[in-house]
Amino acid sequence: MDYVISLLGPLSQGAVVTLKLFAITLVLSVPLGLVLALLRLSRFAGLRALVGGYIWLMRGTPLMLQMLFIYFALPFVPVIGIRFDDYPAAIVAFTLNYAAYFAEIFRAGIQSIDRGQYEGAKVLGLSYAQTMRRIVIPQVWPRILPPLSNETITLVKDTSLIYVLALNDLLRAARGIVQRDFTTTPFIVAACFYLVMTLVLTWGFQYLEKRYAKYDA
Repeated sequence: MDYVISLLGPLSQGAVVTLKLFAITLVLSVPLGLVLALLRLSRFAGLRALVGGYIWLMRGTPLMLQMLFIYFALPFVPVIGIRFDDYPAAIVAFTLNYAAYFAEIFRAGIQSIDRGQYEGAKVLGLSYAQTMRRIVIPQVWPRILPPLSNETITLVKDTSLIYVLALNDLLRAARGIVQRDFTTTPFIVAACFYLVMTLVLTWGFQYLEKRYAKYDA
């Protein structure tokens, strides 16, 4: 037990790195996903195709590969040549990747709204932007909570991929102790950290689903 307690300090430091990446990614990718969803539903075919291609690319290639490309290859791309440090590179990769997934969730939610509500808003003299902000989006949130919950929980687990950039996240901290002490106990403790984080998110989304279901009733 004393050994397990001694692990809590270094693993907690790794968990802070994990949680920071999770929080920043969520704050950036959800609004970006909503914007991409609206562009995906644009009346302009070229814009729809462009956003559709972006979503296809982000969802069709591994997140780890995207991270490695942004960190190692992007500086050598002609004209662009942007160089990121390891942590910003991870944030950019995670944000761009998860925005694509959130965009599809938002798109499905928006398209689930009955067309009659758009027509009713038009009769009331509301613009498209006002219709989306006041009528459509408030109804979309309750409908997309289950898939949004799944993606958010997946995001917590995917943060472990940043070990490829040598960032000292929760998993890397655990692996370092395993290599030092020749015991798998740190992995078990790290798993408990992940389980607690996902449990808190699960409870949070369950509360939101019950709350919105109560309002719908």
